[in-house]
Amino acid sequence: MTLWHVECLGRRGDGVAVGDAGRALAPLTLPGEAVEGEAKGGRIATPRIVTPSPDRVRPVCAHYRACGGCSLMHASEGFTTEWKRQVVETALAARRLPAPITGVHVSPPLSRRRAVLSGKRTKKGALVGFHARASDVIVDLAECHVMRPQITAALPLLRRITVAGASRGGELAMTVIHGPAGLDLTVTGGKPMDPALFQTLAALADEGDLARLTWDNQSITRRPPALPMGRARVVPPPGGFLQATAEGEAALLSAVRDVTAGASRIVDLFAGCGTFSLPLAESASVHAVEGLAAPLAALDVGWRGAPGLNRVTTEIRDLARRPLLADELNRFDAIVIDPPRAGAEAQAREIAASRVGKVAFVACDPVNFSRDAQLLAEGGFALARLSVVDQFRWSPHVETVAEFVRT
Repeated sequence: MTLWHVECLGRRGDGVAVGDAGRALAPLTLPGEAVEGEAKGGRIATPRIVTPSPDRVRPVCAHYRACGGCSLMHASEGFTTEWKRQVVETALAARRLPAPITGVHVSPPLSRRRAVLSGKRTKKGALVGFHARASDVIVDLAECHVMRPQITAALPLLRRITVAGASRGGELAMTVIHGPAGLDLTVTGGKPMDPALFQTLAALADEGDLARLTWDNQSITRRPPALPMGRARVVPPPGGFLQATAEGEAALLSAVRDVTAGASRIVDLFAGCGTFSLPLAESASVHAVEGLAAPLAALDVGWRGAPGLNRVTTEIRDLARRPLLADELNRFDAIVIDPPRAGAEAQAREIAASRVGKVAFVACDPVNFSRDAQLLAEGGFALARLSVVDQFRWSPHVETVAEFVRT
């Protein structure tokens, strides 16, 4: 067996191990550990821990070694929190930018309200869970310490739905959201809908007390799965984007409110179905811009049904290909931007060229965020403060919310 020394963690949470055979990635290891194993394709599939780190803890989930849903459950919370802080600091340092981190918010266990599970029929029934680490094999879940208990309790129902609607050899993608109205389930990749399948799914939805079941764009709704967004209540499109935990959303919103305080005209870029737009409309007029029509329609209905909010206007626009120009941005006092993982390079260039004085920048990839932050800095913005929000506990995923002020 080859002996390796783990130097650090890579961006995906695997240990970077060094040995006589060179360098390799070693999953489920920590910096400072000595491990044994053979590398194949630059990866040690099953490293054996020879000298454990003092930050190593016993994983709380029986599925951990196989399941790909978590990758850092073997590390103490203190280690994981500090490592995520360092990931952000390193990304900004590579662009010669400061990292004025004011804190790290970590969502608690059993708090994930949105999860995307996989389902597959078997000879004896069905498998429902996350894929195994670096594999297309589904780990059939009996427990989960990340998802809300209401989602875990629905796993037997999801298996019955998989048996009823999955084709042989096919795999279902099952987006489950838990909200005040109950579970909202969106399934893709199943059999074509016909009257018999509709009747079966409707009966299962009723038996499982689902608020809504959507099967490849056809919805079986028992009650609207509305979610609170400030004073408004929004019914998101089936399978729509949602902040992973209510606690993480609250941390992001609090920071965004602080940055935009005092603004009377706010533009919300990549607005989704109103996570920031609707709460901010309590004190300012908001223009919400999003590339997809369905989320904006849900946002508009939510705004119209909420008394006492300021005006919210919407615009469907692909901000990656057609960003709001500097002259368009100059109509606003503050900008909120929450782009996808790829970031918002084109939009950041226009923000940098504008005269707007305040930007609240929410990001889910530190490397792409640092690129966009550099563009803002070159345009005269200073990165005033930054919070790290860890909604994806025990994973390498890192989110940030930053305040930029024009100098």
